[in-house]
Amino acid sequence: MTSSVLYDAPGPKGRLRNRLYTVLGSLALAALLAFVVYRLDAKNQLDPDVWNIFNNAGVRTKIRDGVLTTLKVFAVAGVLSLALGLLLAVARLSEHRPVRWFATGFIELFRAVPLLITIYALWVVFLTYKNDLGTVGDNTAFWGLVIGLTIYNGSVQAEIFRAGINAVPRGQVEAAYALGLRKYQVMTTLLLPQAVRSMLPTMISQLVVTLKDTSLGYVITYTELLFATRTMANNIIVNGENPFTAVTIVVAAIYIAMCLALASLATWLERRGRRSRTGVAVAAAAEPAEQPGVLDAVDAAPGPADADATRPKK
Repeated sequence: MTSSVLYDAPGPKGRLRNRLYTVLGSLALAALLAFVVYRLDAKNQLDPDVWNIFNNAGVRTKIRDGVLTTLKVFAVAGVLSLALGLLLAVARLSEHRPVRWFATGFIELFRAVPLLITIYALWVVFLTYKNDLGTVGDNTAFWGLVIGLTIYNGSVQAEIFRAGINAVPRGQVEAAYALGLRKYQVMTTLLLPQAVRSMLPTMISQLVVTLKDTSLGYVITYTELLFATRTMANNIIVNGENPFTAVTIVVAAIYIAMCLALASLATWLERRGRRSRTGVAVAAAAEPAEQPGVLDAVDAAPGPADADATRPKK
């Protein structure tokens, strides 16, 4: 039985106890699922008429448009948050105190403020100065949501970048400076590539959070997936009721599928980075190659006996 300082392999009683807990947990989960299905059936939420609304072309179009709008916000906010996070991380590691203090204050402020408040405040600002800023219609809510997501997630990504940069061994940095590299060369050629590679799964996990937070656009009436489907459910009546439960289940399944796709991307990238070969392979030992004619010249060279024989007699 193997053991370590942090973990002891369970014995026969421990394995039996773990199996018992697994069975009990599975039964509890199955019972909860059965209870949910029972309550949905009791409320007539499993009737075919309720779920038949998704066969309607207009309903599918609304859902498709909501998904595309959500992905558009996520794409813009995700790219901008990564760029802002990188900029803030470099600024926080700067040797200039004003730059470092500004970056630290910005990160700590917007990490502490709830994202919903940031999005709502930006939306109000864009509505108030829409003529000066040139925002019209959905652009007001779009940029309020995008900039809010960018500021918050960029602050979090900055800490992820900073952790990755600080994780690089200090000896590598000192060796780079000893070779005469400038600070920006050390950052771009040594620190950032290693930091991005090591923190890539964490960065993508934060992008999953960004994707989920796009649903906060519902508060500022932006037509993302949640707002579009909620509005659609308000205009549909099945058996005298609005199909909110069915629509919510479908929307939740779509969000789960998109987040799982991003999580799978993170896992794939992590495995790919783990399998990638770095460095130069060590060559196998072999016999030293001889220069043509070298051994022949050595054999033909006169030895001590030959030298005595050829030496002139006195």
